[in-house]
Amino acid sequence: MDVSTLSAKVLDGARLSEQEGLFLHENAGLDTLAFLADEVRRRKHPDPVVTYIIDRNLNPTNICVTDCTFCAFYAKPKDEVKGYVLDREEIYKRVQETVDVGGVQILMQSGHHPQLGVEWFSELFQDLMERWPDLHLHAMSPPEIHHLSKVSKCSTEEVLRRLQAAGMNSMPGGGAEILTESVRKQIAARKADTDTWLRIMEEAHGIGMRTTATMMFGHIETVADRIEHLERLRQVQDRTGGFTAFIDWTFQPGDNPLGDQLHAEGWKKATHAEYFRTTALARIYLDNFDNIQASFVTQGASAAQLALRMGCNDFGSAMLEENVVSAAGCFELVEIKNIERNIREAGFIPRQRNQAYDIIDPRGAAPQPGELESCGAAATGKHQLV
Repeated sequence: MDVSTLSAKVLDGARLSEQEGLFLHENAGLDTLAFLADEVRRRKHPDPVVTYIIDRNLNPTNICVTDCTFCAFYAKPKDEVKGYVLDREEIYKRVQETVDVGGVQILMQSGHHPQLGVEWFSELFQDLMERWPDLHLHAMSPPEIHHLSKVSKCSTEEVLRRLQAAGMNSMPGGGAEILTESVRKQIAARKADTDTWLRIMEEAHGIGMRTTATMMFGHIETVADRIEHLERLRQVQDRTGGFTAFIDWTFQPGDNPLGDQLHAEGWKKATHAEYFRTTALARIYLDNFDNIQASFVTQGASAAQLALRMGCNDFGSAMLEENVVSAAGCFELVEIKNIERNIREAGFIPRQRNQAYDIIDPRGAAPQPGELESCGAAATGKHQLV
């Protein structure tokens, strides 16, 4: 096993094994990984287009019983200072603000509230759909579905079907963290386990609901754990084809027990280089995923721009609101004009999309006069690193 042989394998469109993925991650230079990931991206997306979406991350409640060690957002059920449940009028106000500026989607996730079951969320989704029938609800996550099944005493598939009937269009990949059980038991022992997370994803795909997949890395896991995570996702995608995209980001250590523990042990926060290496490997390894999203919310816009030359074909969301990683001290929200500037500077044409990755931009999918000339390397088809 050597880097040149594995590189040739990737360029030929062949699939890597877990052992080969780990070897490439550990032994290839970042320039090699970036080149290979960029080639895979180009193969899947030959047009020089990078997409983004306008949405809002709305969290109806932060009250949660799972006590995840990495979370700075949640409040315990009896915490009357930090804990909240948004009333309907406040939710309606925030949704209307999103629609007023051209938002097409609400990304809705919540804490695991001990009293709010599937009935509460079904009613909320129905209310939203009655008021904004064209809005896309990208809502909940597998651990939330698992929690609702326990609160409402029904199966997870029934929860999914009831929420789908109420207006939930797709499901985000939150709560994956690392899909290796030895890691999950240490950082999220009370949350849905690895097999449950994957099973609920397959149930969602089985009823026609598309989902995304995520990974939070850079804490106690090993690189082998990350590869195992990617392998489990790839296996599900082989069976269902239901994942639209993969998004990875680094652990944010601010104001949470896991960060305090790791700092006390002399741990160092994952660097941009580690993010680039992991993201490029994900693009190479997840050969059955069409889209890889850059994480500018945690990495910053400049790093996300570089990630567009390391396998990512999407810049993420022009979020009006974000509460979870910002609670851990990460504040990186970017205006639409700056998102488009970053995309152009990386050598691509920016276009707005929906959750299905359809282009909904009023400029259309095709380049406008002069756009190609202003985009640089990617538009000319040359392999260059920004």
